[in-house]
Amino acid sequence: MFQANDEVQILSCEDDPRAAGKTGRIIDQVPPGPLTGGRWTVGGISLLIAPVLCHSHELSKTGR
Repeated sequence: MFQANDEVQILSCEDDPRAAGKTGRIIDQVPPGPLTGGRWTVGGISLLIAPVLCHSHELSKTGR
């Protein structure tokens, strides 16, 4: 389970494949629900990539 502000590595991203291999931070304050299809919002990826929605299996905590 992720928490707001956790740094994660994006392993793959159905929402935006350009985000794969990059790191970002979880934006959600609560676990994702039906509105996002159970996907986490990840932001702070890069200047050219807006926040993306990723499934839990597409993310890995970096420990930072």
